[in-house]
Amino acid sequence: MEPFTHAFSSLALARAGQKRLPRLGTAIVVVAGLAPDLDYASYFGGASAFMRFHRTAMHSLAGAALTACAIAAAFCVLDRRLPPKKTAQGIAPRLGFGSALAASVVGIAGHVLLDLASGMGVQLLWPFRARWWAWDLARNFDPWVLFLLVAGLLLPILFKLVNEEVTSGHKKRSGAGSAILTLFLIAAYFGARAHLHREAVDLLLSREYHGRVGLTAEAFPKTATPFIWRGIVTTDNTLEEVEVPVNQPDAFDPNDSVTLYKPEDSPALEVSEKSSAAAKYLEYARVPIASVRHNEADYRVEVRDARFPLEDDDPANIILRIELSSTYQIRKEEFLFPADANR
Repeated sequence: MEPFTHAFSSLALARAGQKRLPRLGTAIVVVAGLAPDLDYASYFGGASAFMRFHRTAMHSLAGAALTACAIAAAFCVLDRRLPPKKTAQGIAPRLGFGSALAASVVGIAGHVLLDLASGMGVQLLWPFRARWWAWDLARNFDPWVLFLLVAGLLLPILFKLVNEEVTSGHKKRSGAGSAILTLFLIAAYFGARAHLHREAVDLLLSREYHGRVGLTAEAFPKTATPFIWRGIVTTDNTLEEVEVPVNQPDAFDPNDSVTLYKPEDSPALEVSEKSSAAAKYLEYARVPIASVRHNEADYRVEVRDARFPLEDDDPANIILRIELSSTYQIRKEEFLFPADANR
């Protein structure tokens, strides 16, 4: 998910467990909750680097463990440079590596769980296995999740201000209860979306599309509402793109689908499929579909991932382009961001 949601969710986690957090614990959880998205810097290396590193290295179990250790060590060094904290019982103990590591793991785990539920998913087993794990429950930006987080964090502050106006000497509220409730509501929200996702897939597989039987189906979320999903059905020779209203199954019309035809077998397509670039792309794409364009002296094969709408300008909507000569020799292989592919 986007950084604001990660930041607020990390704050909620820190507030929910603040009684168990060590010194600098809230800062550790928040920094760790944002750290995995440092791999977004691979965007500046181009589409190939973005596809290779974004949501892979720092979102994997191995990368997350190393990141957690690095953050814990950095905060331990910082703690040694800060003046000791005085409490009613005396001087508070210094930050230990074990407690700092535990807080860091909490922040990173919250980040990875949110990214599993949203967007393109993560490569949990990188670099040992190039498999993407994704639950397809929400988009990268989900207004409902952000609303719950903001409300859960700000309402306790508002109530505290009201109490201070009405009474004096009132016992200080920590906000832990509100944070725990917020996290519970978010978990329930994703649980409900998981149920709706299963219903959308079942509905997609229960129909025919212009007389074609669906072999597999994928349902992808839309930002505004959890009740409308974007369905992609694979048939023998087409992909069918259709909107799925799970709250109104009787209104679902499979004949309203947009048909994307798979390309016919050809030497240009066969050569392209055997290329190293295609092998890398097929590890990334969830619903690949190719197109072949024949010019006077050459061929151009483009492969895109149909899980993204055609007009989607998200950098994750990477396109593979392979150019071949008239004798089917590969001249150029490149991965492109959508903005570059449309030039």
